Amino acid sequence: MLKRELLDILVCPKCKGKLDYNDKDDELICHKCRLAYPIKDNIPVMLIDEARRLNG
Repeated sequence: MLKRELLDILVCPKCKGKLDYNDKDDELICHKCRLAYPIKDNIPVMLIDEARRLNG
């Protein structure tokens, strides 16, 4: 789990929008861009090319 302080300052690298933490899949979600950024070994991977596209 990421610290709240880190979650509060991280933004989507594509749109600079707010990210929500998905603890089930351990990833950060940008609802505006429909991208999910993975968290590996407690480190957010904030690369657009590494993000998963959300369905819908």
